[in-house]
Amino acid sequence: MNNSVSKYIAIMTIVIMLFSCVKNREFDTPELACSDSEFSFISISELKSLYNGETMQIHEDLFVKGYVISSDKEGNFFNTVHFQDESSNPSDGMQIELELRDSHLFFDVGQQIIIKLKGLYLSKSNDVYKIGGVFTSFGNRSVGRLPKNVVFDHVWMSCELNSGIEPTLGVISELNDSMLNTLITLNNVEIKQEELGETFAVKEEETLRTLVDCLDNELVMVNSGYADFQSEILPDKMGTAIGLLTKDNNQYQLILSSKNDLVFTQERCKNLIDEFTSSSILISEIADPDNNAGARFVELYNTSEETLSLKGWKLKRYTNDNIEVSSSIDLSNYEIPGKGFLIISPNAEEFKNIYGFDSNISVGTNSPADSNGDDTIVLVDPFNSVVDIFGVIGEDGSNTNHEFEDGRAVRKIEINSNNTVFDPAEWLIYNDTGGEGTINQPQNAPLDFTPGFR
Repeated sequence: MNNSVSKYIAIMTIVIMLFSCVKNREFDTPELACSDSEFSFISISELKSLYNGETMQIHEDLFVKGYVISSDKEGNFFNTVHFQDESSNPSDGMQIELELRDSHLFFDVGQQIIIKLKGLYLSKSNDVYKIGGVFTSFGNRSVGRLPKNVVFDHVWMSCELNSGIEPTLGVISELNDSMLNTLITLNNVEIKQEELGETFAVKEEETLRTLVDCLDNELVMVNSGYADFQSEILPDKMGTAIGLLTKDNNQYQLILSSKNDLVFTQERCKNLIDEFTSSSILISEIADPDNNAGARFVELYNTSEETLSLKGWKLKRYTNDNIEVSSSIDLSNYEIPGKGFLIISPNAEEFKNIYGFDSNISVGTNSPADSNGDDTIVLVDPFNSVVDIFGVIGEDGSNTNHEFEDGRAVRKIEINSNNTVFDPAEWLIYNDTGGEGTINQPQNAPLDFTPGFR
């Protein structure tokens, strides 16, 4: 070990001893020595390339440097320091896990740090690389916190002047893995409407909140239930968000160092109108097989050539002669391709067993897709208008022209638009009674049904 490094470690040891005696977190930043010694540096990218697929210890006398981009001052980061390779326009970033509370007093945002890698462990989790100590559980090693008594044997300040960090400008829809573990800024974002009025986090629980841009692109924001701003109410305007980009379960996430990283002073985005009605979406088949109630389904069909979104659409059921909705399905997350189908099943496993393929939507019993043949089924658009209907609201279907008990109701092939009023002439209706022009011919699954065909 050269003299400059030995001197540095001695000074840091004294600082740690003094720091450990302070009980109140409100004190001045300690005066720390820096190191400008010559080291054998590798880049963050080269460090990542050493990873061999499992947690490994670094034995070579190597060093890496980077600029700190996280702060635990307000408690949203805990025992981690994140760093990137450049103070602006970075190409790589990493994190080091260490037992060091109030690490911002030693390594502030923008400070260049030098990390001695020999003896540290390297691993990768959720596409994020990390270094630190080692943690063993049931014989499996993973990167854990570097013990506090050796933190300053490995992590030093460089003597480079702290000129701050220039976050990389990002757009939610264009985030990519090259930006992971770097500091980014997002313009014209706001808190999701449904979360307004909530706090940043639930007390003592990691809490996910949602940033959204004016095109309805979403990005998860991770907040600690122990952060100083945990109980603050989320801002209700639009503006700029600055944070560390990370990833969990293939989903990008943003972590703030401070509530002040949200600068929301503008009026919120105008509502994006992406909900439409259409005459081309209709109910094309309703099934109540005589031989298997588990094979029931409702089929919707798009008669147009273009894919149509069902955002805001609902399928409702009025049981027997009820005039109040008995059950409802929200179709917002789905779309129907041109000349395509959407099949809704109350028993996905049985549907596949009987018909040989998966339904598009699996719902529960007593849903609109689980009618026993004497109910009214209604399709409602985003503006709460009935656009298609089978049956008559307030009239039990038994022994009427809209009974399909033990049978099915199938839309005639020549019908290419929906109808706000039930017209039995548009349907072929099979049942076990044959009342009022219906066909007395119980239907058995699968042979008598045509889900996905017209």
